[in-house]
Amino acid sequence: MKYIWTLLAMAAAVAAPAATAQDSGGDVKSFYELKTTYLDGKPADLSAYQGKVTLVVNVASKCGFTPQYEGLEKLHREMSGKAFEVLGFPSNDFGGQEPGTPEEIATFCKRTYDVDFPMFSKVVTKANPDQSQIYKFLGASGHLPAWNFSKYVIDKNGQVVAFFPSKVKPDDPELHAAIQKALGE
Repeated sequence: MKYIWTLLAMAAAVAAPAATAQDSGGDVKSFYELKTTYLDGKPADLSAYQGKVTLVVNVASKCGFTPQYEGLEKLHREMSGKAFEVLGFPSNDFGGQEPGTPEEIATFCKRTYDVDFPMFSKVVTKANPDQSQIYKFLGASGHLPAWNFSKYVIDKNGQVVAFFPSKVKPDDPELHAAIQKALGE
């Protein structure tokens, strides 16, 4: 039993400084330095996307913009093989339009839109004490979502290079141009 307590204490000591540094928000220089969890609860280290251009979207299952999942998945599939990923971050911040459990969100996305791009745990996007580190970093660009399906283009170094509000669809030429520019094409 003493061995278990020692291991727990060691784990807490190792985790505490990382959590404190991350919670400060001031030391994060790149989106790809952040850690979160996937929708299935497994740890997600966003450094796995370093060197890629990512399109970060706050998504919701019961929103007027929810049909954009179809365009996001199409973009994801069209860009497969390039250094590009769509990343979905469910949020219940706007109109309570993402009330589901992780399992319900995953089932809805797969059955309705055949979503195959990475989906992460539900986050708080609004600026408040519960705001996720993801959106603290993204908000430092001067833009926070005003509603679901806001889009950030993140360059290969983890910097926000473009922001698009909810009404901008995944097939919008300006969004595509921002992605191509970030890819260096």
